[in-house]
Amino acid sequence: MSKPPDKNDPDYQRLENRINFALHVGIFAASNSCIWFVRTITYANWDWTILLTESWLALLLIHGIWAFATERNLKQSTPE
Repeated sequence: MSKPPDKNDPDYQRLENRINFALHVGIFAASNSCIWFVRTITYANWDWTILLTESWLALLLIHGIWAFATERNLKQSTPE
């Protein structure tokens, strides 16, 4: 039987972190593929696209490290 959601529940927090990270990955993939597609088909010389992609990818990696490190800490603090 399922239980009502509780923001203090470690399982809820882990799920929320995973969903937020997955959403971040999806937005990154969709946005960057659109930008690079338009850049390619228009033969545009947008130098900012490289900086945007690299910066966003770095933030995405930091977010992933944080999300999975937090998940590991939540697992360790959960009594079994």
